[in-house]
Amino acid sequence: MSAENVALVEESFRYFVRTGQPSTHVMTSDFAWDMSTFAGWPEKQVYEGAAGVQEFLSAWVATWDEWELDVERHVDAGDRVVAIMRQRGKAKGSGVTVEMVFAQVWTVRDGLLARMEMYADPAEALAAVGVAEGA
Repeated sequence: MSAENVALVEESFRYFVRTGQPSTHVMTSDFAWDMSTFAGWPEKQVYEGAAGVQEFLSAWVATWDEWELDVERHVDAGDRVVAIMRQRGKAKGSGVTVEMVFAQVWTVRDGLLARMEMYADPAEALAAVGVAEGA
C-alpha cells in the first residue's frame, strides 16, 4: 500500500502545480494542515479541513512576488510519506530573496490525505516517521 501512498502525495503536488489549488478532492473531511511541528511558526498552528488548507496556502502565496516550490524527493514511511521540498521566492515589499529546504509529513488514511505536518528541518521529519537520514 505504501507505493500507492507515495503516488497519491506526488499526484497531489502535481495537481497543486498545475492548478494553483490544493488537492482537496483527495483529502479526508477531517484533514489537518499542522504547522505546530514547524519550529518558530508564529501564526495559527493547525488549519482544519479544505477551507483551512486554502486559508494557509492563499496567505502564504500572497506574501511573494515570485515563488517556486519543488519536490527534491519522497520517502516512503508506510502510511506516511515524507516530502523533502525546496522553495525559492522574492518577498513582496522588501524584495528579499529566500531559499529554503523543508519537509512535509503526509499521513494517508483509506487512500486519502488525512494530515500534513510541516518541518523546517527535513532530518526532524524523517526522525518523526522513524526513517534514518539518507534513506
